[in-house]
Amino acid sequence: MHSTDIAHARTPEPATGDRRRWFALAIVMTAAFMDLVDVTIVNIAVPSIQRDEGATFSQIQWITAGYALAFAAGLVTGGRLGDIHGRKRVFLVGIGGFTVASALCGLAVNPEMLVASRILQGAMAALMVPQVLSIVHATFPAHERGKVFGLFGAIVGLGAVSGPLLGALLTEGNLFGLEWRPIFLINLPVGVAALVLGSRFITESKAPRALKLDLPGVALVTLALLMLLYPLTRGRELGWPVWGYVSMAGALVVFAALVAYERAKGARDGSPLIELSLFRVKSFAAGIAVQTVFGVGLGVFFLVWTLYMQIGLGWSALRAGLTGVPFSVAVSVAAGMSVQQLVPRFGRKVLQAGALVMAAGVLIYLAEAERYGLGITSWQMALPLVVMGAGMGLIVAPLTDAVLSEVPREHAGSASGLINTVQQMGHALGLGLVSVVFFGVIDERLAPAEVGPAFVDGFTHALGWVAAVLGAIFLLMFALPKRPAQHVEGAAGAEEAPVAGEKEPELVP
Repeated sequence: MHSTDIAHARTPEPATGDRRRWFALAIVMTAAFMDLVDVTIVNIAVPSIQRDEGATFSQIQWITAGYALAFAAGLVTGGRLGDIHGRKRVFLVGIGGFTVASALCGLAVNPEMLVASRILQGAMAALMVPQVLSIVHATFPAHERGKVFGLFGAIVGLGAVSGPLLGALLTEGNLFGLEWRPIFLINLPVGVAALVLGSRFITESKAPRALKLDLPGVALVTLALLMLLYPLTRGRELGWPVWGYVSMAGALVVFAALVAYERAKGARDGSPLIELSLFRVKSFAAGIAVQTVFGVGLGVFFLVWTLYMQIGLGWSALRAGLTGVPFSVAVSVAAGMSVQQLVPRFGRKVLQAGALVMAAGVLIYLAEAERYGLGITSWQMALPLVVMGAGMGLIVAPLTDAVLSEVPREHAGSASGLINTVQQMGHALGLGLVSVVFFGVIDERLAPAEVGPAFVDGFTHALGWVAAVLGAIFLLMFALPKRPAQHVEGAAGAEEAPVAGEKEPELVP
């Protein structure tokens, strides 16, 4: 689940007898589920979109990367807007905009319109998602929140499993002859219902002293990422022009300018987009590096995996979706064991074991893909996918706790927002790198008989890169605290206690 900037203050305890809070919970959970499914549902439909719309491979990358980039760039600002203007109000704007953007995606007449609509969808998700935990805190008394967050964990697992399957069923079903479009149009009735019910049942809440917006910071982050990602995704088909290298080098200059600006803004009014002092905490700096690199690895793997199964092996979307079920189940099971049983006993070693187990799964997959070639079956993929899923589950659930465990209490909220932001940015960067590590080894003009073998070669090449990324993650994890479950007071407890000197937030009836 995406975290949000919840460290500003404690919410006053609502009345336990108010039944409306359960309706509010169902509404915000539905919104969170929509976002989770929307990230995974598109990957499975990508080959159908590419075939039906004649999209180039760089446009295919932008259909996924555009969402991740807009979502990452807007997450922290979305949280701040909720604090200033009201979480309910910003949530409703976000879900309304997400629904409109989903309609535009479903009605897109060409790949360019679909890419633009996906970017809008990501920006609206950045308004919607950060409000979810804030609304829960404003709506539920402390003794009920444990049960609520348990439900959120179940929703995350359900989203991971159901997204690819739902995408496969909707794409294969070809409802009303609409091909892949129902994967977006299904959001319309859900979004409209959430909008109507949310306006009635969600209680408004604000932070009495919210930090100011840092729009120049957002602009610099977005510009730097675009200067890096655009040449990566377009470079191969344009023959790697000089301007691409200049742009990627210029991105480093813009990142340096961002650091200088954020330092100055922090000294001036204490409300920078990125709290640079956090990077003096070794475990946080290492954790941010782990999150970013992990996002890169996942961004590369999931898009390449879908293209390999559906275009390379010629499988249907439904078969590809069902093949991924063992992976999703393994992630959910391992994540539960990791948090409840393993990390309290073994600490950081669990996360490092997860990186090694996931890398082992990738290498088994690589060996099987090379051995069986185009004759590989779904059941032969099950073993490496279960091993990979188990490794990923050991990492994803406890990683945020490990990163936050030594962060000072007053910065826990902005730190958790930053973790989500860099993971999404890493994901967008990974999607951009697909043109290098996958398409870079595939000839542009292939005879039909050459497509399968070329995609198998590209897939095994990309898996080698993913294994190397996981090796780097294993080494970076040595900088995490040995016992991430033992929090500095406030890193985990910031949800419950106000920042020194702040009043409780006002609840607006």
